[in-house]
Amino acid sequence: MLNSSSRGGLVNRATPDSRGWVRVIAALVIVVGLIGGAYALQATAGQGAQASLSLLLGAALGFVFQRGRFCFFCITRDYVEQRDSTGLFAILTALAVGGIGYALVFGAFLPNTFSGRLPPDAHIGPVSWVLVVAGAAFGIGMALSGACISGHLYRLGEGYTRAPIALLGSVVGFGAGFLTWQGVYLNGISTAPVAWLPATFGYGGALALHLGVLTVIGIALLRHLPERPARPAEKLTPAHLYQRVFSGRWNPLVTGGLVGMIGMVAYFRVEPLGVTSQLGSLARTALDSAGLLADRLNGLDGFAGCATVVVQTITENGWLIGGLVLGSFVSALMANRVEPGPRLTTRNSLTALLGGLLMGWGAMLALGCTVGTLLSGISAFAVSGWVFGAAVFAGVWLGVRLNLMS
Repeated sequence: MLNSSSRGGLVNRATPDSRGWVRVIAALVIVVGLIGGAYALQATAGQGAQASLSLLLGAALGFVFQRGRFCFFCITRDYVEQRDSTGLFAILTALAVGGIGYALVFGAFLPNTFSGRLPPDAHIGPVSWVLVVAGAAFGIGMALSGACISGHLYRLGEGYTRAPIALLGSVVGFGAGFLTWQGVYLNGISTAPVAWLPATFGYGGALALHLGVLTVIGIALLRHLPERPARPAEKLTPAHLYQRVFSGRWNPLVTGGLVGMIGMVAYFRVEPLGVTSQLGSLARTALDSAGLLADRLNGLDGFAGCATVVVQTITENGWLIGGLVLGSFVSALMANRVEPGPRLTTRNSLTALLGGLLMGWGAMLALGCTVGTLLSGISAFAVSGWVFGAAVFAGVWLGVRLNLMS
């Protein structure tokens, strides 16, 4: 049997027993279904190829997220509470690999960085007080709900009971963001600079600065790596291989490297990674149908990021989200990690809802969340990504210190 520790860490016992093989077979059936679904989408008219690839990329991302416990809140909480920087190295690695990959892709899309133009669709946003407030609100929302939006999506695949409530709150929060957009745009975003490092330093200089900053942060975090006893040499057997790949938590460097590569492929073939575009589009469509949305949202559709539209269909981002949840479910099945999580109470349901609302509001005004604005933004050498990341960290730190978690 395979078991797990509390708070998301993974503890390994053995390869599957008879019931475990049922889970493995069920997981393989889902994988076959994902491949079949992607093939069917490929044959559809319009954006079928992009939808197909989005589904598969989402499944890969969900699998990696679940195997590596790549949740921005869990990683940050471990550092704030326990001074354990292990998970932060997964984020740093993802940003390093993503930055190298984006530099290569940008060179094909926009060879001249000094032309005054920006790479198409990249998460490069305005830097203003609005971004700081949105990031801090998002971080506090993470602390209240127990995960970031991407964390709730992959934990949805694990059966986490608070995830659906937090995601519902996120949709409501996006609606609140749309209703407040006009005021914050006119008073903070409209005149804010959109800072992109290659426009000043070129690709080579921007990448060197990017990797240099990540290296300095990594060196500073080394002293907070917990000492782990040396593992005795183990004979490579099918049971051991299964345990390391499908049961034990992956090394943060492996996890981060894979996340960075998936992000590069996603940008090159479809769009930058992000997990809020479909959620935001649901809120925008609902407000538009109810006649509550302004006829024109000044400036909103002119910015790159997790774009929202009034839609009646599933967008490429929607397929990516669906694949992410299913990919996480496959991983959780194989690791025996499908479990309902905490019993729902009035308190933890309300904090999940409120936390989701703050995350949705913050993500709407920041034009993305920890995957879009932070991960994809920093990988794209956007100053907005660093500002948002710092504000999110401050919000999580405050939330943890105030013991907002439940």
